[in-house]
Amino acid sequence: MNRIFLLSFFLLGLLPAMTHGQSPVTSNAQPPGVTGLLCEYATNPIGLSPTAPVRLCWQIVSDEKDVLQTDYEIRVFTGRDHPVWNSSMVGSGQSVHVPYRGPALSPRTRYYWQVRIRDNHGHSSKWSQVSYWETGLGENDWSAKWITPTTPDSTEGPVPMLRKGFRVNGKIRQARLYITAHGLYEASLNGHRVGDGWFTPGWTNYHQRLQYQVYDVTSLLTTGANAAAAIVGEGWYRGPTYRGRKNIYGDTPGLLFQLEITLEDGSRQTVLSDDSWRSSDGPIRYSEFFNGEWYDARKEKAGWQTAAYDDAAWAPVKIERPDPSSKLIATDAPWSKSTKYSSRGLSSGHQRARRSSTLARTW
Repeated sequence: MNRIFLLSFFLLGLLPAMTHGQSPVTSNAQPPGVTGLLCEYATNPIGLSPTAPVRLCWQIVSDEKDVLQTDYEIRVFTGRDHPVWNSSMVGSGQSVHVPYRGPALSPRTRYYWQVRIRDNHGHSSKWSQVSYWETGLGENDWSAKWITPTTPDSTEGPVPMLRKGFRVNGKIRQARLYITAHGLYEASLNGHRVGDGWFTPGWTNYHQRLQYQVYDVTSLLTTGANAAAAIVGEGWYRGPTYRGRKNIYGDTPGLLFQLEITLEDGSRQTVLSDDSWRSSDGPIRYSEFFNGEWYDARKEKAGWQTAAYDDAAWAPVKIERPDPSSKLIATDAPWSKSTKYSSRGLSSGHQRARRSSTLARTW
């Protein structure tokens, strides 16, 4: 009888905690923490559309058992003394796809954010570490022009190479490259590849929308002489797709390139695709998705991506009229990445051939 009485007394002691969905918590319990901040599935993304919804995610961590979020608070700011939005404490357990509900976002702006939470034991976390997202360009922020080679073109001909030399007139604080193509592009600055994704700018219905990418290229530039370069392959834009059809969206390769440089003194400098660029063909004699690539090492142009290269013998480019029905949109998904083959119908990570030979590759 005594044993039954003691067991009943013990269970009655647990009942209040159980009925409130809580487990016993010691008086020295540590408050929860907040970690793993994501914005649109990414850590500190840049190039988000200033007009698209922004959704935030986080995780809570605790040494205690049965710890649940019951409230959250988000604050967003552009600088220490520039608050943008504070959600106040919201009674919700949601920590995935929590929408930003502040004022309209501005283009070319970095937004910092933090979150803190309260748990089901009444404990509040400290503010999380600071994360950020950065917006890209608005529809009216493009100054670059669409350019295309003036050399004879064919969907079964060489892949065009485009370049421009330029100077940076001061110490660089930051630089952003906004870029897309009619076809698939691979860009470089001073001989260094821009980004690590393939198949850019990606497939969309190009008659309606075309994605552009944004890259932090601060580390690729230097004060003084620099060079921008790109190759543009057929891709989905004009290469063969199903049933061997070609030129579905257009028959001319094109590049749109807008480099914006902020100097330490606060001034800005831009490098745009325009009629000052130069064009040529090179070692990639043929390239598309289904039949692979022909690479002729005899036609390599050593150093063509660097500032010291002399492009006086190259042909000019011409300005291409944009498709008025196609809208430029920010990229909203991660890119394919590879260590073997690239993109364009092109293939970077090129296999090397002797300079006296031609390499044909298919896959």
